[in-house]
This record gives sequence, C-alpha cells and structure tokens, in this order.
Amino acid sequence: MENNSQTLAEEVIHKFLRLNRFLRQYARQMDSQGIRPRQLAVLRFLLASGPATVGQVQAYLYLSASTTSMVISQLEEAGYVTRTRSEEDNRVVMVELTPAGREISQHTPLGGIALLRRRLGGLPDERLRLLDEALAEIMGLMEVPDTDE
Repeated sequence: MENNSQTLAEEVIHKFLRLNRFLRQYARQMDSQGIRPRQLAVLRFLLASGPATVGQVQAYLYLSASTTSMVISQLEEAGYVTRTRSEEDNRVVMVELTPAGREISQHTPLGGIALLRRRLGGLPDERLRLLDEALAEIMGLMEVPDTDE
C-alpha cells in the first residue's frame, strides 16, 4: 500500500510542478507581448469595476502597497491608466483606464490567474471549500506562512 501512496504523492507533485511551469510560461508569453501578468490583472480589474482606488487595486492583487504602486506607475508610464485625486477626499487616489488600457485589456487573451479567478467564481461552494482545504494543506506541508510579510 505504501507504494501506491508514494505513486499518488508523486502525481500530486507532478501536477503542482506543471501548474507552476504553466504560470511561468504564461508570464513569459505576456512579457513578450509587452505587458506583465500583474499589469494585465490591473487592467482587467479596472475594465470590470470601472475607476478604483489604489487600495481596491491592492486588495484585488493581494500585494503590498509599494508593489501595487509600482505596477500602477508602470501602467501610467505606458499610457494605460491615469491616476487622479478624488474630488470628495483628496487623500484618495483613483486609478482609471485610458482608451489604450481599455483596448489592451479587451484584446489580450485571458489566461493564468485571471482565468482561474473567473472560473472559480462559477464553481459550487462545496467544490470551492474542497479546493480551499487542499490548498491550505499544501501551504502547511510547504510551511508557507499565512501572512504575506
């Protein structure tokens, strides 16, 4: 029986490595088209949500404030987004798509994490709970901390 467990464990590792390799290849493909996956994620988020605060973009990306700011700056330099202060609260910075940002977000093929986000949303709650439990167990086995620091 131990041989079957070992074989199944190897299958799990193989799938995990294939997933990791796929995400790296997708990132390289996006880089070759002149946009990084995180940048495209911001553009797609803004396309779906409309103008958003920097904090909303940060929450969507699940990144630090400094990394989010860097991604938004890169998009602004490329002419894909604009940043403006909110008229209601000068402390709040709004991020909005430009026509060029709208164009690229609408015409770049959906893949990677963006595709996963879309399809996960269509799964029944029970399947989502099973996936969440499995990923939490993998994180525990790999000693991945629960917080990003």
